This record gives sequence, C-alpha cells and structure tokens, in this order.
Amino acid sequence: MAVGVRHCTIRFMELESSSLMKYSLSSSPLYKKQSVHFTNSSQRYNRCCSLSMNGCQGDPRAPIGTIETRTLPAVCSPALAMERLNSAISDMIKSEPPPYNSGIIRLEVAIEEQIEALEWLHAQKHLLLPRCFFSGRRPPSEMHPNGTSKLLSVAGVGSAVFFTHLHPFSFDDWRSITRFLSKKCPLIRAYGAIRFDATANIASEWSAFGSFYFMVPQVEFDELEGSSIIAATIAWDNAASWTYQRAIDALRVTIWQLSSVLMGVQKKIPHSHILANTHVPGKASWDHAVKRALQIISRNDAILTKVVLARSTRVVTAADIDPLTWLACLKVEGENAYQFCLQPPHSPAFIGNTPEQLFHRDRLSICSEALAGTRARGVSELLDLNIEQDLLSSAKDHNEFTIVRECIRRRLEAVCSSVFIEPKKAIRKFPRVQHLYARLRGRLQAEDDEFKILSSVHPTPAVCGYPTEDARAFISETEMFDRGMYAGPVGWFGGEESEFAVGIRSALVEKGLGALIYAGTGIVEGSDSSLEWEELELKTSQFTKLMKLEAPLLTIGQCRTINQNQKVQRA
Repeated sequence: MAVGVRHCTIRFMELESSSLMKYSLSSSPLYKKQSVHFTNSSQRYNRCCSLSMNGCQGDPRAPIGTIETRTLPAVCSPALAMERLNSAISDMIKSEPPPYNSGIIRLEVAIEEQIEALEWLHAQKHLLLPRCFFSGRRPPSEMHPNGTSKLLSVAGVGSAVFFTHLHPFSFDDWRSITRFLSKKCPLIRAYGAIRFDATANIASEWSAFGSFYFMVPQVEFDELEGSSIIAATIAWDNAASWTYQRAIDALRVTIWQLSSVLMGVQKKIPHSHILANTHVPGKASWDHAVKRALQIISRNDAILTKVVLARSTRVVTAADIDPLTWLACLKVEGENAYQFCLQPPHSPAFIGNTPEQLFHRDRLSICSEALAGTRARGVSELLDLNIEQDLLSSAKDHNEFTIVRECIRRRLEAVCSSVFIEPKKAIRKFPRVQHLYARLRGRLQAEDDEFKILSSVHPTPAVCGYPTEDARAFISETEMFDRGMYAGPVGWFGGEESEFAVGIRSALVEKGLGALIYAGTGIVEGSDSSLEWEELELKTSQFTKLMKLEAPLLTIGQCRTINQNQKVQRA
C-alpha cells in the first residue's frame, strides 16, 4: 500500500571500473600512521558486484515519489518464502510500473518459525555483495505499541540504496538517508556506521567505508520472537536512468544467488593458533603516551581532564578467521550487548560486541547512557560482589564516570525539553566485565533534532575524553593508527525510530588475512599505565580467547601472554 505520493529527482552513481578506482584512490590519501593492506577490493568488486546506487548523490531536499511496504501471506519455511518473493517479483515485472518517477518498495513474507538472522546470513557467505547484521539488546518480551514483537536481529545482503562519502557526515547526508524512510514503513531502515573522527585521514584498511557507510539491504532477514521475516527492497529513479525495471532486474540477480538451505553457525572457533600478535602502540610507547597525558591533566591550568587512548592489535592466525563465526561466538555471551557486522563490497568486515548505547530514539522520546569504569567479573558470587564494591568506591573511576555522565546530560539538555537520570550511578554487569552505569532519558523538541543528537552526543567522553576537542587533538597527535569506525556510531535509521551503539569491543576482520582488534581505556588523574594496559587486555580477550597462542610467537612490537590458569574471567 502506498504511503505517500511525492515526486523528486535523484542521481544514482553506477560503480563502473573507472569511477570505483578513482574513489579507491581518493579515499586513501598518503597516511603517516600505520595501516594494514587487506585486499585490492576494487578489481574483485567490478567483476562480481551488480550495479548499485549512492543516495548521497541526489538532492537531499527532494521527496521520494512513493514509499511502500507490501506484505505477502505467511509461509512455514524460508524456501517457501523465497518462492513467494520470486512470484511477487515476476508479477511486478508483468504489471504496469508504478506511476512515480522514483520510489522504494519493500516486499516481505513472514515465516512461521523463529530462525536466527545470523544463521541465514552465514548461508549467504558465498555472495560477493555488501552485507550487514545488527542485533539489539532489548528484552525479547518487549513489544511494539501495535502488539507485534520487536526485531531481535536483522541481516542483509546487497544494497537497494547505499550512502557513503569522504566528507564528514552532515545534515544533508542525514536527509539523503531519511528521505527514503517513512513512519508508515518502519522496517525500511538504513544500517551502517560513522567514523570516530571524520577529519582524520582514512587508512587503506578503512577505505571502502568512506567517512560513513549506510545501506538499505536489497534482501533482508528479520528475526523476531517466535517468527521471522524475509524481505526484498527495490529503489529507482527514472530521471537518473535507474528505472523501475532496472531495479527489479538487479534484485532478481541477487535473489537467484541466495541460498534457502540453512545450517547452524558454528558457535565455537576451531582451534587456531595465533602466529603473530602485534600491538600499536607497544607497551613502552603506551607508557610514554599515558605519562604525557597525565602530565597535561595534572597541570594547574589544565583544560584536559580525561582522554581515551586506544590500541590496535593485529592478529595473524594459522587458520582462516571467518568474521561471521567470530560474531556468532561473541553473540553467545552477548547478553545486554549489541552485536553488529558491516561489510561494504569486498572490504574487511567490521564486527563487534559492544555494551554501550549511544542513543535510541522512538518518535520524540530519546534515551542514552553513561558507561565508564571497568572491572572483570569474579568466578564466585562473593568475589564478584567484592569487585563490584571496589568499583563503586573507587575515586578514580567515580571521577571518570561523572565526567561521562554529566557531559551526556548537558548535550541532551541542548536539544531536549527535559532530561531525567535514573539510575544516577549503578553497576551494569556483563558476562565477563562490569561497569559503572547511568541511564538518561529526554524528550526531543522536534524529530529533526535526531541529527543534532547524533552530532552532539558523539563522541562521548567514554571513547574520546573531555573536553572533546582537546581530547580529540591529543588522540590525533598520539595514536599511530586509524581508528576508522572503531568507537564511532554503529546502528540504524528508521522512519519513526532509530538506534545507535558505540562501536567499541570491535575488530576489522577479513577471512584469510587476520584481524585488527581495537580497545581503549580512559586516562584521568590517578591512572596507572600498567593497570590501563591490563584493561586493554581484558577488553580484547573476548576475541583472543577464541584462539590459542602459538609458541614460539612471531611478533612485531609488544606481544601479550595468556595465563591459562587465570582465575578472573576476561572480557
């Protein structure tokens, strides 16, 4: 059913060989910091990927002609759902095209069985197409106001329309995305991520992501409580020579390649030895950076009160690292956390298991949270309680947490009519770590304030520091690697709702070529460089615990050791 009759003009970009090569070169300027070369993605992309369209090339002020969701009768299996989608697409080809110059149409079929979205995505791993995955952390029992279950997880392959550029994410870019969305079609969503620092040069390993990358999946699998949905989406614009017919043809090419034979994703990594484990910075350089930060923070006239320093760990293993298998393993212990995967065509996959919410908007209501201070979980209830009390009573961690909470409160107050904090300070426990935590809620004055929230809340002091610009400048001068999307916003925009997590506890993974694992820790007055280094180990071990350490270890820079008899669990 059509939900709006509006007309617009938009120009789509066809990713031909010459234009893609130009993009690849222009997005990878000479970079003085260390970078990792994964693949020559442009050559493989041109051979294997169908045409797609960049929504950022259009007029962000021009409305789309029609935005529709067409719901087909429910079926009992993914195979039958694919048959129903194919039949509906064939009918669309035979019928008169919609009387609109542009539009976006979603076809969806409910499956009367709950199937893991990640399982479906894993079945499509043979496809050389962009893909995404996002799993929220809301309780499964939570319901929409209309009585339907909220989505648990979403997986997508191919892009009906994508959005990317080299310039920092702007209000016009936000409008370019939201013009394809509608409150009456809440499941048409754009999934993606934004760089931590869009002003920094882009290293080669992050070049395919640009300054930001979002996609409306061409084919999508939605996991709900007790059921599933498979959907196909097309978008077109006649004025840009991207016709309704061409959009359907491109969708059919993708549909024909899909597999409806699902096999469970392995939730345990096959024994794989770490051959090389390279930290940037190494321990000596880390100690120097922390010492320098503390010297600045301790000055009598100091403006900087906190800075978050990060580390990149390059891991090379004897066997391939499959990013989806890694993600499935992380998801097993992902209670109260977000899991995500974002992979532009033939780039590494950005995956993560992050505990931190940036914000969640539902119409005018918005919530965010402050998360700071880290401790491991105890192996016994008594030890866990003692660790919790130590965290609650720590003056250093209270100072760090207060900086984060009050900064987020002030930023919300700038665009909200009211802001409430409850709880003001509590403990949030995860399977392997625990943090100080506060929940903030507010009410936006207008829905367009969503962009203001995104641009003001990111980066939070939890991943950057305070004041923001002073901390960002120190990070830029000190860190010798490109954070890319690490610590940036990761999530989705929808017509009436949107949600973003902070892309921490994350890694950049390419099968066959290893991984870059990222972690950071806040430096405030009273910080100790060795203890902060141990916190980095705690945070990255959720990845490295999936593998074994090979001896002798082949390393460049500072290597880590693993104590197999350690009694405290690691995150």
